[in-house]
Amino acid sequence: MCATFSLSACGNDSQEVGEFKNDLAGNEIKIEALRDPKIPGVVCHFTHFDRGVWDRLGKGNWFEDPSNSSIDCQRSGPINLNNAKLSKSGEEVFSQRQSLFFKNVAVRRIIDLDNRAILYVVYSRKLVDGSAKMSLSTVALTEAEVEAAAQN
Repeated sequence: MCATFSLSACGNDSQEVGEFKNDLAGNEIKIEALRDPKIPGVVCHFTHFDRGVWDRLGKGNWFEDPSNSSIDCQRSGPINLNNAKLSKSGEEVFSQRQSLFFKNVAVRRIIDLDNRAILYVVYSRKLVDGSAKMSLSTVALTEAEVEAAAQN
């Protein structure tokens, strides 16, 4: 039970908006709302798996949750890109531990001015191995928002 609390409490600037059990072992799907700290006007909803006590007892590996996650983002108001990093590598906007030491799930923002979009990628980051588990969501930008960002 302590492991579950310590893993889920390591996120930053997120608000849990939903959860439900998806099997008899007490495993849950959790849904969090993430507001982009540098781009007001965008909210993302991030889902992740939280192992229950019975699953931890049965499978061992007490201090790790699976890396499976998904993300969907949408416009919730006017978008101003003045504070956002415009490089191709983007900027990490959220990170949450999925194990005690070695694994995080992160959300990275990349701004694609050429295609008038903000991209949000959720991915698993492991200390030793990379992971191919990822999900992508885009938020469309108006021509005026792109022009304002290009002038800065």
